[in-house]
Amino acid sequence: MVDSLLSVLLMGLFPLQSGVRSTVSLEPMEIAVASPYVYEIKKNVDQSGLASVSASGVLVWNLTSGQRLHEYASAIPRPMASLTKLMTALIIAENHPLDEWGTVPEHIGNVVGNTAYLPPSGVFTIGDLLSALLVQSGNDAAYTLALLHSGSEAKFVDEMNTRAKELGLRNTSFANATGLDASNHWSTPEDLAWLAMHVLRNPILRNRMSMRGVRIVSRSGNIIYLTHTNALMHANVGVIAGKTGTTGAARECLFSVVEKNGKEYGVVLLHSLDRYADMRRILAVLDTL
Repeated sequence: MVDSLLSVLLMGLFPLQSGVRSTVSLEPMEIAVASPYVYEIKKNVDQSGLASVSASGVLVWNLTSGQRLHEYASAIPRPMASLTKLMTALIIAENHPLDEWGTVPEHIGNVVGNTAYLPPSGVFTIGDLLSALLVQSGNDAAYTLALLHSGSEAKFVDEMNTRAKELGLRNTSFANATGLDASNHWSTPEDLAWLAMHVLRNPILRNRMSMRGVRIVSRSGNIIYLTHTNALMHANVGVIAGKTGTTGAARECLFSVVEKNGKEYGVVLLHSLDRYADMRRILAVLDTL
């Protein structure tokens, strides 16, 4: 029942093309007509502020019906920064138990960008490493998990790209597990929305993306306090889960789960000049639905 329902929702978000979705089993069921909110949002673009959203790629959709509510350049590939970690997390959650132990590489200090300050040779559970990955957006956690799973980041990246094809992500290419800028590292709001639907289907991952803060503890008793990098998670504005990403090429990226008036919405922003200002404009529109 759950798989069939998810199939319907995903098909509503992304109708099948050429009948190919690799390992994702989707029944050829008729999808409901477009949501009435599609016209309602577009009709109010100027007064709601959506026309001034700075993100170069945008997709807003209803997480329950799967219907798109607003989009802009949603099929154009762009750097995605740490939204990459959605795929990193999905592969780990699909293949490892939460109570499995993983060792932080001794050379972890060489990892650049945002980190969770994992100590070299520290031993943490997979569950805690996933928290460091999705709450703190730690590149050190991503690198540690990649090596734990595949033995090298390069091999892990191969698996990321294989999984992307299996999920039907047709405009996505991974070059690393962290989201650092690379010439062959990009995705689209459309593909990331599809990926996010699969990630949210996993209660382990959804739970971690919903944590405003959490404490993780190494096997030796070393305690690290993590804080969610999405500022709107701490602002009581209806953002209940998400993932941030920031690099020079990608600028500010954001995936958010929004709860408004008893409904849940997904929002993907790529290459934003101010992701939180953009989100507040979108939240103002969702408030009216």
